[in-house]
Amino acid sequence: MSAPTPESTESSDRARSSLEAVRTEIAKAVVGQDPAVTGLVVALLCRGHVLLEGVPGVAKTLLVRALAASLELDTKRVQFTPDLMPSDVTGSLVYDARTAEFSFQPGPVFTNLLLADEINRTPPKTQSSLLEAMEERQVTVDGTPRRLPDPFLVAATQNPVEYEGTYPLPEAQLDRFLLKLTVPLPSREDEINVLSRHAEGFNPHDLHAAGVRPVTDPAGLETARAAVAKTAVSDEIVGYVVDICRATRESPSLTLGVSPRGATALLSTARAWAWLTGRDYVIPDDVKALALPTLRHRIQLRPEAEMEGVTSDSVITAVLAHVPVPR
Repeated sequence: MSAPTPESTESSDRARSSLEAVRTEIAKAVVGQDPAVTGLVVALLCRGHVLLEGVPGVAKTLLVRALAASLELDTKRVQFTPDLMPSDVTGSLVYDARTAEFSFQPGPVFTNLLLADEINRTPPKTQSSLLEAMEERQVTVDGTPRRLPDPFLVAATQNPVEYEGTYPLPEAQLDRFLLKLTVPLPSREDEINVLSRHAEGFNPHDLHAAGVRPVTDPAGLETARAAVAKTAVSDEIVGYVVDICRATRESPSLTLGVSPRGATALLSTARAWAWLTGRDYVIPDDVKALALPTLRHRIQLRPEAEMEGVTSDSVITAVLAHVPVPR
């Protein structure tokens, strides 16, 4: 790998500063939830998608809207319901009586940031309509593929699956999400901060009034992605990522371990995190920092392990504790 030039280093530093500013802008609307904010930024850098899981009322939707506002991205929202059809998401052909021809009417998926709200409230058929869009960045209607805008990110929200009226996401679709981020209930101090803001007139539906401003744009994001792609990864780090993922396949608590796609995802997110923290090379701590959100939705627990209280996070944490760390 060639040494970076002063110009490329300066450009990379500017891009990093702008993404740090994104986190500051989001904080004007969302209190706390720093891990979720960081995860969304990492996903944008890696051209990935994010699944946000949490109980109702913890600002999942507001978080995504604030992200779009700070990046000057076009965004659309789809409320997933049991009667939602695939064409309601991707678009469909509409007959025009004046021209006696069919024309394509784009669905809400044709945007930069698609907020798929409560994605587990709709049946698997409609959930799966997003698979091609998420993986290929296109949708096919009547045999014709149609490209989606770039950047394109699906930020799906989900309530815990034990809630009545939900449909667990199929494994194939879960694997398309780069990260699964949990959005917990706020601490007492953060909750007091939230209520104080509302008492002072904060309106979550008016982000402009809240002071959220665009601090970068798609061109700036592309510059950041190019800088992330130049972040060095040693053979030892590659081996470390592979060893972690292979260890999950041997865990007695799992029926399904992390696939090679998951290993690729972990390497990609660790690289983005290394760049965000100001380094041009990846260290083992970068891999550890992103292991849980990148891998937790790519493994499947044995029923008996679930009954014993084992969780996906506890399995991954145990794997990280036992896999030798390269020096």
